[in-house]
Amino acid sequence: MIYVTGDTHGDINRFRDPEMRKIRGGDTLIICGDFGFLWDGSKKEQATLKKLASKGFTIAFVDGCHENFDLLEELPVTSWNGGKVHKLADNIVHLMRGQIYTIEGKTFFAFGGGHSQDYEFRGDGEMWWQREQPSHDEIREAISNLEAVGNTVDYIITHEPPASLKDCLNVDVLQRLEVHAFFEDIIKTCNYKKWFFGKCHIDKNIPIKFYAVFNTVTPVK
Repeated sequence: MIYVTGDTHGDINRFRDPEMRKIRGGDTLIICGDFGFLWDGSKKEQATLKKLASKGFTIAFVDGCHENFDLLEELPVTSWNGGKVHKLADNIVHLMRGQIYTIEGKTFFAFGGGHSQDYEFRGDGEMWWQREQPSHDEIREAISNLEAVGNTVDYIITHEPPASLKDCLNVDVLQRLEVHAFFEDIIKTCNYKKWFFGKCHIDKNIPIKFYAVFNTVTPVK
């Protein structure tokens, strides 16, 4: 079974939540950004990652706005279910921007990254990285990968929501990014069943295809 949830922000207590108990060995949990368990490289953090590595299910996440991109990009790049990933452990992978994966016969287009509302207070290279914002080259690769599958996937996993949903979500999109225009193009040109995103820290379905996820652990059907 495949499940989707929202930002975990390095909080191991999320994995002790009753919502997580539905996940069984061999399942896959997809996290929609701000994984947060690769942040300072401390011994405590490494011990926490070992606990996650001992889980019987796979943890796959797109990057969000609160990740240490220096540490993330030091990880080896390998292939996983048809797309490129950074591998943290045998069962923990970072789904790289613009890649398409096949999991249990279903196709997932993944595109992490976005814009931190608090970036002015976090400091470049210490708690904030410019690379949180997707690049033009990453968007071009994503377009190419989508075209290669006829602009058709089963599910879309992002951190940022499409900007056109901001009124439904009651949130402000303070800075327009190239990725926002790209997401609007996806809405117009791609065929997909559901689109999941995590940034807004709410659990809400916006009929008929969009799902803001945070605390819920939602089965993909």
